[in-house]
Amino acid sequence: MKPPSPSSDTTSWNGAQGMIRPFEGELGFARRLVDVICVPAGLFAAVVATGHAWDSGYTHLALLASVLFYLVGQGVGLYRFDRGRGFGWEFGRVWFTWGSVFMLMLFVAFMTKTSAEHSRRLAMTWLVVTPSLISFWRLVMWLGANELRARGYNSRSAAIVGMSPVGLQMHERMKHAPEMGIRVNGFYDDRALARLSPSEQAEQLLLGGFDDLLESARRGDVDIVYIALPPRAENRTVELIRRLADTTASVYIAYDFGGFDLLNAQWSNVGEVPVMSVVEQPFYGSDALLKRVEDVVLGGLILALIAIPMLIISIGVKLSSPGPIFFRQRRYGLNGEEISVLKFRSMTVCEDGDRVVQATQGDKRVTPFGAFIRRTSLDELPQFLNVLTGEMSIVGPRPHAVAHNEQYRSRIQGYMLRHKVKPGITGWAQVNGWRGETDTLEKMEKRVEHDLDYIRNWAVLFDLRIIAMTVLQVVRQRNAY
Repeated sequence: MKPPSPSSDTTSWNGAQGMIRPFEGELGFARRLVDVICVPAGLFAAVVATGHAWDSGYTHLALLASVLFYLVGQGVGLYRFDRGRGFGWEFGRVWFTWGSVFMLMLFVAFMTKTSAEHSRRLAMTWLVVTPSLISFWRLVMWLGANELRARGYNSRSAAIVGMSPVGLQMHERMKHAPEMGIRVNGFYDDRALARLSPSEQAEQLLLGGFDDLLESARRGDVDIVYIALPPRAENRTVELIRRLADTTASVYIAYDFGGFDLLNAQWSNVGEVPVMSVVEQPFYGSDALLKRVEDVVLGGLILALIAIPMLIISIGVKLSSPGPIFFRQRRYGLNGEEISVLKFRSMTVCEDGDRVVQATQGDKRVTPFGAFIRRTSLDELPQFLNVLTGEMSIVGPRPHAVAHNEQYRSRIQGYMLRHKVKPGITGWAQVNGWRGETDTLEKMEKRVEHDLDYIRNWAVLFDLRIIAMTVLQVVRQRNAY
């Protein structure tokens, strides 16, 4: 029987604690070491590039930054080894980790009144050079590892238990991604062929029943077993895991939750009991901090850039018609809590009651200046203040009037799930054309569909993509009245 590799990046069953315990890959130490070396290397490059001389102060600064980078990186999962993740996730974590370290050091320098002793040009150069170095070497390592796995090196053999839709989906994913380094031998299932999920290759893929799997695992022919049985087959799953404990195969459970509309599903524990969330918000822990840092940094920079244009717009609003400059409207925020959203007033009225009539083309309530700022989305600029106060985010589902929420929540399945995240100034629905008047139920359903798609697939790079698309589309968009 083949002994397990101590450096394997798979998982093993810990019977004493009743949980799956992850192990890091064999390159974990090298990843940490090179990252820590890149931090002082980036500082040295910045010192040379800006014409300064290296001294003991820079040595101490480099050591401090290296330690902080390691600690923060460990905390946000930068060193978690997972073959299934793309490089985009790793790239985002590198820049977030270094940005957090840099902000922490700036805060320390401010509190100790030593910030004036350092060159701003050098600091900004270091801010960019270090994560660029780390990202570059990690990209090289990622591409190299993928190429080696595609050639058959560092690969592991796998078997899938249960020819179910999720099992077939996993098989297709691994078959077309050789860089994952996982070779699927085939399926094992005790059910008759007629009861299995239909597949043109079903007979060729099915290698036998559970007893055949156990025999293969005992011979060492299978490194990883993916159990893709439905939740109702709990007894069979438990029995199979118990019998697989007599082998060295690593075991994963891939339940088929196709009957549920999952939203950011994830495993956690309640005491000793493992539980899985079916509907949950995506921003917890480091992701919540990452999203907030993105909002504060980008929101602050944008507000600094638009301060003068906002002043000019304020004057235009005041001169266009009698009434206040700003319009506050009650909307639902995170977890359905009521917030007041700021906009430049674009109408002669400020409706915010139990019934709110959406603006339509040629609406007489819209002032001439208001039509301009609505068409170019300039009326939304004050919402960057809502972003800084934490009520909104730059990117997220657009907040609807409370009256519209009450109208649609009972008519569209999953409508209120939009409120599992903070509402945004712009969103995935808006850059795909689903903004402005929603005069049919189908239009609102499309908005909700895109909003939930954003929540399921959130990433920093996704946010930046939406922001870039917003800037490109804001002038040519014509369905906002």
